[in-house]
Amino acid sequence: MNHVNDKENQNNEVEEMDTQEVETVETPNDAGGGDGGGENRQINGEAQEQNISQDAEMEEGISGLLSIDVMREVAWYSVVTYLILNIADEARSEATFRYTVQNFSKLKESQLSPSCYVRNLPWKIMVMPRTSQTADRQTQRSLGFFLQCNGESESSSWSCYATAELRLLSSKEDTEPFSRKIQHLFYSKENDWGFSHFMSWQEVLESDKQYVKDDSITLEVHVVADAPHGVSWDSKKHTGYVGLKNQGATCYMNSLLQTLYFTNQLRKAVYKMPTESDDSSKSVALALQRVFHELQFSDKPVGTKKLTKSFGWETLDSFMQHDVQEFLRVLLDKLESKMKGTCVEGTVPKLFEGKMVSFIKCKNIDYTSTRVETFYDIQLNIKGKKNIDESFHDYITTEMLDGDNKYDAGEHGLQDAEKGVIFASFPPVLHLHLMRFQYDPITDCSVKFNDRFEFYEKISLETYLQNPEPTRADYTLHAVLVHSGDNHGGHYVVFINPKGDGKWCKFDDDVVSRCTKQEAIDHNYGGHDDDMNMTVKHCTNAYMLVYIRDSEIKNVLQEVTEEDIPQELVERLQEEKRMEQIRRKERNEAHLYMSVQVLLEDSFDGHQGNDLYDPDRALYRIFRVRKQTTLQELLEMLADSLKYPIEQIRPWPFSYRSNQTCRPTLIDIEADLHKTVIDVAENQNPWNVFVEVVPPDSGLQALPSFDKDSDVLLFFKLYDPKTKRIHYCGHHYMPVAAKVQELIPLLNERAGFPPDTELVLYEEIKPNMVERIENYNEPLEKVLEELMDGDIIVFQKDERDVMYDLPTCRDYFKDLFHHVEVTFCDKMIPNDPGFTIDLSQRMTYDQMARAVAQRVGTDPYLLQFFKCQNYKDSPGHPLRCTFEGTLKELLVYCKPKTPKKIFYQQLNIRINELENKKQFKCLWVGPKLKEEKELILYPNKNGTVADLLEEARKQVELSENGSGKLRIFEVNCNKIICGPKEDALLETLNSTGTKSHVLSHGQGNIECGFLVNKESLFNNMTEKLSTSCLGRGSEIEEIPRDELNLAEDEMLVPVAHFYKDIFSTFGIPFVLKVKSGEPFSKVKERLMKKLGIQEKEFEKFKFALVVMGRAQFITDESDYHINLMDFRCNPNQVSASPKPWLGLEHINKAPKRSRFNYLEKAIKIYN
Repeated sequence: MNHVNDKENQNNEVEEMDTQEVETVETPNDAGGGDGGGENRQINGEAQEQNISQDAEMEEGISGLLSIDVMREVAWYSVVTYLILNIADEARSEATFRYTVQNFSKLKESQLSPSCYVRNLPWKIMVMPRTSQTADRQTQRSLGFFLQCNGESESSSWSCYATAELRLLSSKEDTEPFSRKIQHLFYSKENDWGFSHFMSWQEVLESDKQYVKDDSITLEVHVVADAPHGVSWDSKKHTGYVGLKNQGATCYMNSLLQTLYFTNQLRKAVYKMPTESDDSSKSVALALQRVFHELQFSDKPVGTKKLTKSFGWETLDSFMQHDVQEFLRVLLDKLESKMKGTCVEGTVPKLFEGKMVSFIKCKNIDYTSTRVETFYDIQLNIKGKKNIDESFHDYITTEMLDGDNKYDAGEHGLQDAEKGVIFASFPPVLHLHLMRFQYDPITDCSVKFNDRFEFYEKISLETYLQNPEPTRADYTLHAVLVHSGDNHGGHYVVFINPKGDGKWCKFDDDVVSRCTKQEAIDHNYGGHDDDMNMTVKHCTNAYMLVYIRDSEIKNVLQEVTEEDIPQELVERLQEEKRMEQIRRKERNEAHLYMSVQVLLEDSFDGHQGNDLYDPDRALYRIFRVRKQTTLQELLEMLADSLKYPIEQIRPWPFSYRSNQTCRPTLIDIEADLHKTVIDVAENQNPWNVFVEVVPPDSGLQALPSFDKDSDVLLFFKLYDPKTKRIHYCGHHYMPVAAKVQELIPLLNERAGFPPDTELVLYEEIKPNMVERIENYNEPLEKVLEELMDGDIIVFQKDERDVMYDLPTCRDYFKDLFHHVEVTFCDKMIPNDPGFTIDLSQRMTYDQMARAVAQRVGTDPYLLQFFKCQNYKDSPGHPLRCTFEGTLKELLVYCKPKTPKKIFYQQLNIRINELENKKQFKCLWVGPKLKEEKELILYPNKNGTVADLLEEARKQVELSENGSGKLRIFEVNCNKIICGPKEDALLETLNSTGTKSHVLSHGQGNIECGFLVNKESLFNNMTEKLSTSCLGRGSEIEEIPRDELNLAEDEMLVPVAHFYKDIFSTFGIPFVLKVKSGEPFSKVKERLMKKLGIQEKEFEKFKFALVVMGRAQFITDESDYHINLMDFRCNPNQVSASPKPWLGLEHINKAPKRSRFNYLEKAIKIYN
């Protein structure tokens, strides 16, 4: 290979490469790209097929730029010239390379250049001839030009984002090459990108441009690539730093954590936080110490799952992208609180806290109001601002308070004033949040502004200070957090200048790479810069900036050494790693091991169910043994652990029988002693074993011998009908030929009864099947059904004359068969864990209600129950108190394999009364139209609107001089429409679907809103009521005396509040009595009195007559007189439409509801 210097790139090397035979590939279609390989490849939405015949084999040859005249035998079809710049560093971020195609006129198949390595990936030029049809159906031949990345890799997990310029060079001096730009995320399915029609064949051949010389063309590519993902990119090797793994959507957190990590003074303080006694799974401080320590010393990307777990986050939180600013504030607040009372207390405010002064200064009098506030970050408005200086000027620009917006200066009255802020001090580390996400009132959601906004490596903030500080407020840029995407989501990366020396790195989750200052700063301004529109995506721009004060930069970026980390912390983290390695090894070798779960006889005591124990509640002694361990080795292990000689223990594995029981069975120890445990267990894992041991007080040196052919192992239970309890009475070896009668003395002895006590014996065969043993003189093998080891005999005293609820063990087990544990949850308490009761599935509604009422401490008839919604863990329809089924029928819809659950709620009225009523929710509103009290009304379902009003009257306190009468109006979007008459039946309201109504009274009006559905309201009576546009509930008031009887020239006019747009209504609507011909000035007086507001505030109101959705503002109030016809409905108007109404236009001073993305929730760190 021959090396020469390129005239245009004096420091770069040129290398001429061998020619290469290339397979035929399918060609992409048009500009944009696709994969150059494969059959029937779809490119840019079009599937193209092209059959290209393979040319004859090429001869191999070598040509050098300095030896072109002395080239020897060259393949006559094509000679390849290959230029590589900066060949020495395969991890470089950019490179320029060339590929010369000779015998261009005879090019028939696609060709690939040799590889040029950028970011450790092979890049190749791909060239091919193309034919297509023009609009007039003429055949056009074109040159196809592509850039291929990692084309021969079989991996499907890699990706690499790159921008490139594809050039066709001219042999004519001083002639610019023809070039086109691309940007693409290269990955396995799209590993090449370019142009199917880079240039028409005819244009390539044009003589004046001289693209072709000696029947050859030279193609050149300049590629700039990001560090790749999914391949063996060694961040530590290339940069000295490592990244953080992304859990799903935690790139925002990773970017911020890297920024805090490189704030070295904070990192040192975090290390010194005392965490010796902290819970390793819940301590945020310890988890952050762990992440920082691994970032400093690990060679591989660091995980953050333990950190997010310490926050108290669920898995879903890691897949939900949050706001960087919000997360930073919450995390710093948590760190500040954790540092209190420690040696590093005050570190967070010392680093990040600045102060600003808010002021209001009157123009015409000597009066100023000031307030000093602290800040940890500054939000800068970027909309309409060119750079950071303009944003800071905008931040401290004063606002004039004049006209309708004068300042209330207390005893000085309303004054013209200016309002603003000025900075008192800036912190050592300054966080600037660029407000790229702002609320858009048109779309009613947050939108991202991608406008160009310039910021600088060095800034001076001296001009924004109230008074100069001891050191100048000069800052150096330390980090740039960048967001790519829109308001619905995207990706965060961070560019950091770790040592403040201008050497930048890009941290993209687990990948860290070196980058230029231009990439870190200039490329993240945003906007549509023509010079960079192919280098930077339009939606990629800076979102947060971190500056460090020049006077503090040595302190903030002080080196953090191993000596700065407490030895106790290092040892704890090392021990954690050691334990993790052990657990990882156990997981990797888990397939080689099995669990042997051992039960001793004391585990059977107290068990009240079938068989000998409850598998779900048993306290096993668990032994982890290799599957290839022999039974002999297992017995030695058990003997050593249980502290018994091996001859004093005998294993009895539990085996599931065909009749749904689980009983101990015999092991043939002599035959199986040298078999592996997994074979003896018949591949059961875990393997449950009852280990019989010599009773401590027996004096025996070894267990009695057991003859598998003539002996049987029996277990005994005593049933006490008085207490309805089972008592375990041990086990015994019995000859199979022994008579049942021989058991009686043994059982009396075990039970502590006199030897001659008459007993009744039963055999426990399976759940709900217990059979009495009748003939005591027969041998066991004849009396017991299919006599086997592990059979259970239940016995009790023979008390035929005594009456008990469950007189026999057969009755007891039958009742037990129907028992079920039911969890009752309060429906009104979100995520209520409830309480659990053991009930019989044969219980009636009344029996269940009494059991729950006793537990809750209330009357059974003051409880209402709800079945589980079909296989969901939420309440469904309410249960009627007349329900005639059993508890078993109520549990049918519970989720399988979960605790059975029923919901309940406590009532104020008896359930049998409630079922004959309908529920309505409304708010009682006082004379000044202020919400005071929520009412829940229960009129009879067959009643009228008058009954509803009567129910409301019982719960409210009427005014002394009021009329004592109520009325009802319908409210829709904070506007009154109309209401039903008092004699209207409540059930007729069902036919109108879902409504919201209002009742009116006194010096105001009532809005009694309630929802009525077409189905029986009983089914929804306990659900929350909603009003579609109302935003409140419903209101109730009393009718004023002067509105009881209206004259012919009087009427009640609906009144509503709005701001700017008549559809933007708010507040409580009401009705006002007006008289025909009265001046509007009198109407205003009554309005001001009714609303109870100050005159100076009322002067800001504007008034409009709103008819059929159009507002007619009353401009000349002195000349306007009331005309009742203006407020009457148009005969052609739809009945559901609102009547003409009087609009009060003014600012809505009520607090606005917060606006959240429906997928977002506030960030919280719970621990």
